[in-house]
Amino acid sequence: MSMQQILEAISDPTRRRILDLLKQGEMSAGDLGQHFDISGPSMSHHLGKLKSAGLVTTTRRGQSICYSINTSVFEDAAQFVIDFFQDRSKNK
Repeated sequence: MSMQQILEAISDPTRRRILDLLKQGEMSAGDLGQHFDISGPSMSHHLGKLKSAGLVTTTRRGQSICYSINTSVFEDAAQFVIDFFQDRSKNK
């Protein structure tokens, strides 16, 4: 996963809403889908982007795949943003 993938993944409002829902805890794709007016393939696309960026992890529970937030990637991304702006303020 690269910082580019992370920033790209969180740039989309649907994916940010998915992440917001996952703050409450692990959810299946079906449970997440109930909160959106999008097709199953579109939901899969968004979940795939989040997973490839490392922002969510998956666990198989019987027939379902459950998603949860990968907090360590968020910590890395937050540190990147902090460092970016600290470096900019030093150069002024």
